Amino acid sequence: MGSLAQLAKGLGHQVSGSDASVYPPMSNQLEKAGIDLAEGYDDHAQFLPLPDLVIVGNVLSRGNPAVEYVLNNNLPYTSGPQWLYDFVLKDKWVIAVAGTHGKTTTSSMLAWILDYAGMTPGFLIGGVPNNFNVSARLGDAPFFIVEADEYDTAFFDKRSKFLHYRPRTAIFNNLEFDHADIFDDLDAIQTQFHHFIRTVPAQGLVIAPSNDSNIQAVIDRGCWSELQSLGRSGDWDTLLNSSDGSDFSVTHQGNIQGVVRWQQIGAHNVANGLAAIAAANHAGVKPQIACEALSQFLGVKRRMEKIAEINGVSIYDDFAHHPTAIFSTLEGARNKVGNEKIVAVIEPRSNTMKMGIHKDELAEATRLADQTLWYEPEDMNWSLADIVSGNSALPDVFDDINQLVQKTLDGISGSTHIVVMSNGGFQGFHSKLVDALEKRAGTKK
Repeated sequence: MGSLAQLAKGLGHQVSGSDASVYPPMSNQLEKAGIDLAEGYDDHAQFLPLPDLVIVGNVLSRGNPAVEYVLNNNLPYTSGPQWLYDFVLKDKWVIAVAGTHGKTTTSSMLAWILDYAGMTPGFLIGGVPNNFNVSARLGDAPFFIVEADEYDTAFFDKRSKFLHYRPRTAIFNNLEFDHADIFDDLDAIQTQFHHFIRTVPAQGLVIAPSNDSNIQAVIDRGCWSELQSLGRSGDWDTLLNSSDGSDFSVTHQGNIQGVVRWQQIGAHNVANGLAAIAAANHAGVKPQIACEALSQFLGVKRRMEKIAEINGVSIYDDFAHHPTAIFSTLEGARNKVGNEKIVAVIEPRSNTMKMGIHKDELAEATRLADQTLWYEPEDMNWSLADIVSGNSALPDVFDDINQLVQKTLDGISGSTHIVVMSNGGFQGFHSKLVDALEKRAGTKK
């Protein structure tokens, strides 16, 4: 929603908005863009003067004061995805990146590749690419990259958001069960992805991994566009030149197209990069140029982003909130740092995690960490301690942020890498930890 607000501002509209909780980096972007923000939904003054259009985010339901005000006063309203199509996408070559994991990173890579090639694409991304330092822009090219989420659209439109985007190029990164608050099972998600494939034109392109059975089941329901596969025995593949994924070669139809040497780590990022290269090729960027671009890709904020390094202690901010993403992130870190100590600090904050859907996978997901510290939110309806107690990574569970900070400090020994994982603000844990480390090191000003 914050990114949509910036696009609307760029189109010349007067824009304001409200949210229950806003934190960096989005709060910083909105302030810089001159977009007025009201905290909470109870103040009807936020609708004065009466707006010409209200864009309603999918987090708001009936009973929310802002929603009821809009309905009672007959204010024109629409959803974010519908507004995006009507005002931005309808005349564009849309490149949509879908999947359970890696959407933000792959979209960021793709935007940078096209920009590096001189295309100046528009984009809407659920994170902040460090090559741009903004999460959205209109661009000057016919190409627009959008992170295509399967979550529902709005309280009045329960279709997946990506059904509004009508892409010419569609990437399917992967597919697992998630968003248990709106989907009953994996088949329900696959049905939405099937509808998504139906929106890609015959002259368009679908890009998907060759070894994901969940995606293959979707494709088997019908695919009316060209299909290119990624990975082993696929149209596009990679050859690893380093165990941590920081150096790899790209092949197309068995022929090497270029080499990527970059700051990113992990097999998941190699897969993300390959998907971005394949999509960029469809948009007219030669793979060699795409490899050069990715070698200068600076990553995404909150995606294994190093936010501090103090006396041999490195702190990373990561968005992982699903067992597969947690494991992939820690696997990449382990391959990078070898035997140096890794401490994982995790807040299971997503609705799916709070429901306990993936609870039996959490211990295994963190096994590559030397120590795992968990923060248990107040509204968890299951015992985190009972589930993770069998983890060999010496787990501890806390419900107090200050105690969690102290325990994290106590676990530091030698060269230590602290990976903080949450899809929210984490009660300010990141800044509290950095402050405490600086004070202990005597570097705090």
